[in-house]
Amino acid sequence: MATPRNPSPRLSARLTYLLKRALLDLEEQHAEHLAPLGISGRELGVLLLLDDEDAASQQQVATRLRVDRTTMVGLLDGLEAKGLVARRADAADRRRNVLELTGDGRTVLARAIHASDEAERQLLAELDDDESAQLRTLLTRLARGRSER
Repeated sequence: MATPRNPSPRLSARLTYLLKRALLDLEEQHAEHLAPLGISGRELGVLLLLDDEDAASQQQVATRLRVDRTTMVGLLDGLEAKGLVARRADAADRRRNVLELTGDGRTVLARAIHASDEAERQLLAELDDDESAQLRTLLTRLARGRSER
């Protein structure tokens, strides 16, 4: 009999099922490891992007993360309330808000990266180093190929 962890053979062979199962497992690991820092996996994504960008606007961050405007506002409001992100008017265009990490945001990001790395290690525990690297390479190719179309 099929169970949530042991679905039917036809279902368990589908790429959609396999990717979703891995994503759900990784999200669970992230939630567990990031909880002590008071952030979610989505918030970590925003912090990582802001750390890599110079003077990114709210709209630019939303576009890069493929998040709708309403969701982005909620994420940023939460990060701002936690003191991790600050909004300021762009000196070149006062109509545009620029986002930046605060000092606390940088501290939490450093810890969150470590926590995220541990979550990924746990997900990939069944793979050796070469297999883990190959999986990342293949997923990167798929993600880049789709975004370039």
